[in-house]
Amino acid sequence: MAIAWWLLLGFFVVLAGPGVATAQITPPPTYAGDLWARPRLSGDWGGFRDELAKKGVVFDADMLLMPQGVLTGGRDTDAAFWGNAEYTLNLDTGKAGLWPGGFLKVMGLTGFGDTVDTQSGSLLPANTTWLFPKPNTNTSALTNATFTQFLSKEFGLTAGKIFVLDNFHREFTGNWRTQFENVALAFPAAGALVAFSAYGGGIIALPSKDIELSLLAIDPSGTMTNSDITEAFRDGVMVVGSGKVTIKPFGLLGSQNLGFYWSNKERIELRQDPANTARLLLRERFPLLGDPGPVLLRILQRFFPAALTPVQPLATSNNTWTVFYGFDQYLWQPAGHPHRGIGAFFTFGVSDGVVNPIKYSYNLGIGGNGVVPGRPDDNFGIGWARTEVSNNFLPLLRQLGLGLDREDAIEMYYNAAITPWLGATADLQIVDSAIKKALSSSGPSGRLRNIDTAVIAGLRLYIRF
Repeated sequence: MAIAWWLLLGFFVVLAGPGVATAQITPPPTYAGDLWARPRLSGDWGGFRDELAKKGVVFDADMLLMPQGVLTGGRDTDAAFWGNAEYTLNLDTGKAGLWPGGFLKVMGLTGFGDTVDTQSGSLLPANTTWLFPKPNTNTSALTNATFTQFLSKEFGLTAGKIFVLDNFHREFTGNWRTQFENVALAFPAAGALVAFSAYGGGIIALPSKDIELSLLAIDPSGTMTNSDITEAFRDGVMVVGSGKVTIKPFGLLGSQNLGFYWSNKERIELRQDPANTARLLLRERFPLLGDPGPVLLRILQRFFPAALTPVQPLATSNNTWTVFYGFDQYLWQPAGHPHRGIGAFFTFGVSDGVVNPIKYSYNLGIGGNGVVPGRPDDNFGIGWARTEVSNNFLPLLRQLGLGLDREDAIEMYYNAAITPWLGATADLQIVDSAIKKALSSSGPSGRLRNIDTAVIAGLRLYIRF
């Protein structure tokens, strides 16, 4: 079995690699300009910012402001305001006159406000930013602190605290700042167990300008809010290999993406003696799902109180895996504009379904960049995602007609570049939740009521200071 896994790792290293390879940051030619034309709101700081950029030092402070509301359906109709503040420092050691090929990236993030995560009733968050730095929590954290050193143009090493999810930007998906907000449309949801900010390191290979390869080993229990390096790798390792091969059929830009996660961390299996169900919900965390445990636990307490008293040892497994494939492909592009046009995207993911609650995930749709006349920096998208839950996940609660079979989400957005430093997005989602019932907060105490298909509308302001 061990030999088979190493062969699988080698297979992916040859075929794929992620956005980690894009360590180099390209600053604007100048930060100067009038208020409506400058690339950042605060300008060039009297020329100081431009001088720093020439010496390889680039600092950015960005903010996302996102009012969002459940118009109909879900658990309840409500509105809330959530925000993220990001601060990023990049250093290019070559430009700084130190040594060539070195890149330092340090990033912090603050989450503030309230969300409609509970009211939406969905299993996967309808807004990826609700997860950062900790689901629905007002706090700050160090999300990335990595140093990447290229030993040649084709090969490099990287190490530090890695913001894994920030390496999944594609042409039409993966960037929650300007593209789809729903987790199921931004990422392969079958990667529900991925530690999206964790200490680790790995190798990067760029055998040609069209191929990016990498393989990372990260702490499987890493979180944004825990930066204690002494706790890393105490309970195993997670291996991450994913990537991108650029193609140009008929001269149209596209990419093929293939990847996997594998971990030997001991986790609680989904298949348990019914009396262990509460322990599963209390102890296990599924990062991309936020924290559905408390909501499901309340239903368990109401209808299956015996499940709160374990009588059998927990069944565990130290082998979990996820494999995914996806593509982005332009179908039409104006001549001379390699990153403008209209195209399609697709992603499929599959997991073991034994410790991972998501067995299969799919998303597909249409995206457009810079195709509206007079709006070269605008983008839009419409997509559909299906997330299929493992049959092993909470069979006890399925007896109540709770659903837990699949979740479907449709999202459409239009992102307008008001200025180079200000983007405004209108977003609409229709989510048929995997969780079909919830405890009623009104009427007879403890009764289950239906969760209807939710319609969620929101705005997003992206301000770059």
